[in-house]
Amino acid sequence: MTNPAPTLPGSTQTQPFRVLICDEMNPGNLEHDGYDIEYVANMPREEILRRLPEFDALITRSRTKVDRELIDAAGERLKVVGRGGVGVDNIDLDYASLRGLLILNAPESNNVSAAELAVMHLMAAARGLVRSDSRTRAGVWDRKYLGQELKDRTLGIVGLGRIGSIVASRAQGLRMNVVAYDPYVPETKFERLDVRRAETLDELLAQVDAITVHTPLTDETRGMIGAEELAKLRPGAIAVNAARGGIIDEQALVDALTSGHLFAAGVDVFVDEPPTPDHIFLTAPNLGITAHLGANTFEAQERVGAEIVERVLAALKGDVSKGAVNAPALDAKTMEALGGYLELGGKLGKILAQLIPGAEELEITFRGEFPADPAPVVSSLLVGYLSGSTDEHPNMINARALARERGLSLAIREVPESPDYQTEVIVKAVVHGDDRDRTRTVGGTVFGRSARLTRLRDFRVELQPEGFILIASNQDKPGAVAKLSNLLGTWGINIAGMALGRAERGGQALFTLTLDEGLNAEQLQAVRDLDVIDSAFLVRV
Repeated sequence: MTNPAPTLPGSTQTQPFRVLICDEMNPGNLEHDGYDIEYVANMPREEILRRLPEFDALITRSRTKVDRELIDAAGERLKVVGRGGVGVDNIDLDYASLRGLLILNAPESNNVSAAELAVMHLMAAARGLVRSDSRTRAGVWDRKYLGQELKDRTLGIVGLGRIGSIVASRAQGLRMNVVAYDPYVPETKFERLDVRRAETLDELLAQVDAITVHTPLTDETRGMIGAEELAKLRPGAIAVNAARGGIIDEQALVDALTSGHLFAAGVDVFVDEPPTPDHIFLTAPNLGITAHLGANTFEAQERVGAEIVERVLAALKGDVSKGAVNAPALDAKTMEALGGYLELGGKLGKILAQLIPGAEELEITFRGEFPADPAPVVSSLLVGYLSGSTDEHPNMINARALARERGLSLAIREVPESPDYQTEVIVKAVVHGDDRDRTRTVGGTVFGRSARLTRLRDFRVELQPEGFILIASNQDKPGAVAKLSNLLGTWGINIAGMALGRAERGGQALFTLTLDEGLNAEQLQAVRDLDVIDSAFLVRV
């Protein structure tokens, strides 16, 4: 099976590629054979609009808005837009993708700086830097204040990605014990970093003296550290958020500081930036604040400029393996042949990510004769599996590289015959354990151009994977579906579709319900508590 590398129009161009850098940065060496690079720091927008049609690529920071007006002004020549740093909020990604522009960024350049800022907040909080600074400036010479030593204390890290991993190593250098919670990271990474693994967030909160968060901001992570979670920390604990505003609930953090439950805290990020003059953080006790400075070091700024230039130049020659934020569209022929299967792959990946996060292996089997090489379906599946678990933007270009980085191995088989359907994609996810491996299997096919779920574990089902899906197992006896339906009815939750499967008559059975709306944690637990239900999971597709 091949995995064709996407190419950009003009990648075989013989004349020099022209690149415009229009925002202030340190771009490094601008002399490259085959390229004509023009650097104008803080170029006026009117000038950018006028001159952009002369260039094959544009490189910006956050100042220049790459919106519809600018993209339309570029004409047909522009192929690549590079954004120095992590965020791409200043770029209209949807419209850029529609116009066939490749968007690149350079997120890795800030990792060390962001991690060190989190550690700085941790140390400043432990020694009461903000409190002592403000009192000394006010004329109070308070030498009786007692801080905390970090040596032999336990740091809890939520999110063991690139930045969280650096924080772990820095904390170990301070002789701290480190425990982390990240359901998307395989056990091998914890072992390599010598970090203890917490299986749940509650397990982590109960055993740490300080907590720091390093996750992307998603529906899953927004407010994930709220009042209940902060209350589970030991009295006198420290909290740090140098990741994204809102991961730690702002009001809950202030309340925990005001009550004295938290010893101190540090934040580099706000939900709304810049904060208003009456923001609750500005008067909170024992709270250190910085103005979203995670990436702001001389070294990071030097790296970010050089890296984004390097990636843009490589992309113009056809190498789009690094830093791609969006993915150029597959060619029309591939989309026509595999469109439904690409959708299916993404949905199977999303379902597995919720059923068994942190897989170490994905075994993908293509059964039957597909209308084209199904290699792009693997990338689509990985995009679905990895989305929401990383600060990167998984796409059809970088999905395999991100999987390798996370220690996720792929085993791909093609079987010429499919006994039940003309074609079928079956995916088994594996998490290795000391006693036994944990696995989950899902499968699907395409009817016309519509994706269908055909397999969950060892059970055959047939269901359109849309919206909220409640997956329940039970013994094959009458009454289970009725009891569950009645319970859902008391909550006013409508069932849109249902599929049943069983291994044998009277044995283990499984049924799936598509719901018009989801269940909260208490409702899902109530489903699990039904005497006719063995297990229940809710996924959103």
